[in-house]
Amino acid sequence: MLICTDVDYRPDGTARAAGVLFQDWTDAAPTWELVVSVPEVQPYQPGEFYKRELPCLLALLEVAVQAHRLDAVVIDGYVTLDVGGRAGLGAHLFAALSRQIPIIGVAKTAFQGSGHALAVTRGGSLNPLFVTAAGTDVVQAAAQIVRMAGPHRLPTLLKRADTLCRSEKPPENAGDR
Repeated sequence: MLICTDVDYRPDGTARAAGVLFQDWTDAAPTWELVVSVPEVQPYQPGEFYKRELPCLLALLEVAVQAHRLDAVVIDGYVTLDVGGRAGLGAHLFAALSRQIPIIGVAKTAFQGSGHALAVTRGGSLNPLFVTAAGTDVVQAAAQIVRMAGPHRLPTLLKRADTLCRSEKPPENAGDR
């Protein structure tokens, strides 16, 4: 099973982490959706974003792996931050998961030193997505992101994770397996 993830931070210091699980890179609809409320999150610290987001993703994935074996996790962000391999959110997540589940980072904006990321375009967009990876070949990861369903720049299921974590409604098919 594959999962696209995202996190939304609330003004009250809480967060909602969402996961959209699917079986194949070309799937247009999720197999299962999941939202986890995180009661207390760290404040944002410049240069240490992972300290805020990592606990939210781990809470989400803890629930997801109880129901499904994960073959890869797609995050909204970078795995590595530069050519030297400086750890981004995805690298910290990969380490926290004992380097057992590949992590693919999909970032919407170029980061300083993001020349190491593979730029891919989708749909009719001229604006690239920037793909990084750990536990899998980045060229293969980028090819999978390009293959994902959806006519626009962002793959449909990655956009769904973003929408789901921002929504107040529960997932439509929560608990389906």
